[in-house]
Amino acid sequence: MPTEVSAPLATALRCASCGTELAPDALSCPACLALVHADRLKELAASAERLEESGQLVEASGAWNEALSLIPRSAQQYTLVQERVSALQARLSSQTNGAGSTAAANTPWYKRGIAGVVAVAALLLGKLKFLILGLTKASTFFSMFAFFGIYWNLYGWPLALGLVLTIYIHEMGHVAMLKRLGIHAGAPLFIPGFGALVLLKQHIKDPSVDAKIGLAGPVWGLGAGVAAYLVYAATGIGVWGAIAGLTGFINLFNLIPVWQLDGSRGFHALSSWQRWVAVLAIGIAGYVTGQRMMLVIGIVAAWRAFQRTDTKPDTSALATYIMLVFALAWLSVSHSIR
Repeated sequence: MPTEVSAPLATALRCASCGTELAPDALSCPACLALVHADRLKELAASAERLEESGQLVEASGAWNEALSLIPRSAQQYTLVQERVSALQARLSSQTNGAGSTAAANTPWYKRGIAGVVAVAALLLGKLKFLILGLTKASTFFSMFAFFGIYWNLYGWPLALGLVLTIYIHEMGHVAMLKRLGIHAGAPLFIPGFGALVLLKQHIKDPSVDAKIGLAGPVWGLGAGVAAYLVYAATGIGVWGAIAGLTGFINLFNLIPVWQLDGSRGFHALSSWQRWVAVLAIGIAGYVTGQRMMLVIGIVAAWRAFQRTDTKPDTSALATYIMLVFALAWLSVSHSIR
């Protein structure tokens, strides 16, 4: 679950313009309002513009995001840089949606099949490497270990280990999408009794970008849950079925469209009529699967649908949300997790 926080990085002690003593985390001078990191900001702006001109949008977004963390929110420059960041995120999001569609349409089906097998293999290897790299962050590893220790004591180590790994995969789904969109964020942090979260270092204004980030976690979580279910189906070992069911239930809970849960970020990109379509899908999924959690999700979704919004329709976000609702509802009851 991504959560937004601010991240001041200033270290100056005195203002270069007027000599006023500054707090260690000051971003602007309280006397003359000069930006503490003015020189660094000029370097970042120049670098970001060069990267944009050369088509390196992810790197450019990273540079603008770093600049954003060095500007106080009350400054006019913050708004200007935030607009550049939002524009880049929209371009990256558009590329993510449309990349490769024309080439695929002009390629024979048998070649697409071979290419698909190779792509899936490369994707799995890349995701495995990415997941392992995520464990190199000390805050992630130690909070994850503490989370595992508590749940080991409650449920035994096999279930605790499976649970912590699937939650980790869920959070790394957020991290992967953030990285793809060139947005700075902290490493996943586990909180025993609550779950885990990823700390965002900026406010996401574009609803479609927000939805992509939010729903990426449940998508990866669904993948982890399905993998556990397939192992259960192949071996008949009950703990794998329990891991699959719990993973489905936890990710389904995250689809409740409230607060900063992933479902709320998904709903952020839906227009009024799309929200009612989602409510209908939730009702059907609950009826088909018998998952009682769907009643809670449906009530909150209906409440959100009654609220007025001028958000433009996002077909991709709606399709992803509905797919997750049905798949996770089924997975959550696959081993009597109700």
